[in-house]
Amino acid sequence: MKLYSYFRSSAAYRVRIVLNLKHISYDTIPVHLVRHGGEQNSAEYLDVNPQGLVPSLDITPTINTGERELKPQIITQSTAIIEYLEEAFPQPALLPINLIERAYIRTLMQIIACDIHPVNNLRVLHYLEECFDCDKAEKITWYHHWLATGFAAFERLLIENGSTHYCCHKQVTLADVYLIPQVYNALRFNLDMSPYPTINRIYQHCIQIPAFVDAAPEQQPDADI
Repeated sequence: MKLYSYFRSSAAYRVRIVLNLKHISYDTIPVHLVRHGGEQNSAEYLDVNPQGLVPSLDITPTINTGERELKPQIITQSTAIIEYLEEAFPQPALLPINLIERAYIRTLMQIIACDIHPVNNLRVLHYLEECFDCDKAEKITWYHHWLATGFAAFERLLIENGSTHYCCHKQVTLADVYLIPQVYNALRFNLDMSPYPTINRIYQHCIQIPAFVDAAPEQQPDADI
């Protein structure tokens, strides 16, 4: 497998965690989202992912010589990639067996993936700057608002569920996979995390797990490029 990734992309970070938790070997193809006007906008990468976003996962089978034998099979959108990995590599399972618990995990996932991340990603922040003349302070205010709104709801759900070191019971689930990259970015942008003690506790626990450690932005091959 080949993962088209940017070390600071929280969506790519999620996928790296899942690949590591499931012990799936993959090669990283760096796509720098800032350098040269954004390598995601190149014609070469748009052939991989017409949206010009990361991550993209190339799952094309190869023959022994390493030459492709089939038309490229590329999955885009982090949630689609992660659902594919969960179904194709079911162990260890990252969703509970109980259907109600699965729905709860997906609720937490979607708070991150649908309500926080899309309005705070790099292209949105650039658009605010270019089209609405927002300065750095105004962009940070925007960023913090959507983080705080999402985290407040996330924290309340965790408390109601009795969460301790994981989002659900005593096992890593996809909710943790989505939460940790978002907290990493919140800390990077200096959000006050004191109102979210349960989120903090889960974050501090999960970032000690090898699969999460190895997926962290600073551990990626393109981190120093």
